[in-house]
Amino acid sequence: MERPSRASAAPSSAEQDGQLGLFAAPRRLFSCTPSRLGTYEDCPRRYRFVYVDRPSPRKGPPWAHNSLGSSVHNALKSWYALSGPERTPAALPRLLRATWVSEGYRDEAQEQQAFNRALGWLETYVDGLDPAADPVGVERVVAARTELLALSGRVDRIDQAGDELVIIDYKTGRSELTSDDARGSRALALYAYAAERVFRRRCRRVELHHLPTGTVATHEHTEESLARHVRRAEQTAQDAMDAEQAVAAGADPDEAFPATPGPICSWCDFRRSCPAGAAAPEREPWAAVERQSLAAP
Repeated sequence: MERPSRASAAPSSAEQDGQLGLFAAPRRLFSCTPSRLGTYEDCPRRYRFVYVDRPSPRKGPPWAHNSLGSSVHNALKSWYALSGPERTPAALPRLLRATWVSEGYRDEAQEQQAFNRALGWLETYVDGLDPAADPVGVERVVAARTELLALSGRVDRIDQAGDELVIIDYKTGRSELTSDDARGSRALALYAYAAERVFRRRCRRVELHHLPTGTVATHEHTEESLARHVRRAEQTAQDAMDAEQAVAAGADPDEAFPATPGPICSWCDFRRSCPAGAAAPEREPWAAVERQSLAAP
């Protein structure tokens, strides 16, 4: 029997293409954090400035309220890095001083006042914590995938309650928070969704710990409510991808990423680069800290 030649036995390029065509190319996932999704939902124009334009427009000066919040978060991270017996209120002045961010304040007097206020928040807060209790995670990155999203985020703290996990987010803003804030927080819901998959433990409870008032706003999610948050996140991601693709195809970037004018424009890092934002009243970098100081008892 005549054996086929090596050349005739090899598949043609057309056959190879046909074989490869049997397998659809994997869908490219949208890599994001809850913050990235929230930026698009707040203002597509700001999203473009942060994530699409290269180089990005120049930002305005740093905000003192961001410096204050970052300092408090980092001090709590350092507090949990101590051994149990060292976790006392007496350790806080040193920890806060080591993590203090001094950008954005009007002057040294305002900065010192903010430092003292933050220290008071921290001392009151840790006085209600069990120093021997180790969280499941502190400043822990969690991640998960859906059909569209490659989601990741950094959680302030993950506690364990029985066999379940609890997502905790610290807040240092002026306004007290409610259970509606916890229920509606996309970030908290996505953290819970991701944490459940990372640790393979049920995670439905989310909490907002408001340090200035010492209050805790909580919500207990269901599987259905987490799924709703994920679907909305996927829709936001799809809208952002569609806008990016439109610009790549030649669309006007300002039309693809419209501005959403409002009070938030006064606090936007890119206010000076956006005609719609520039119409909003300008805020001094220390304005939010000043308001908080005046509102304090």
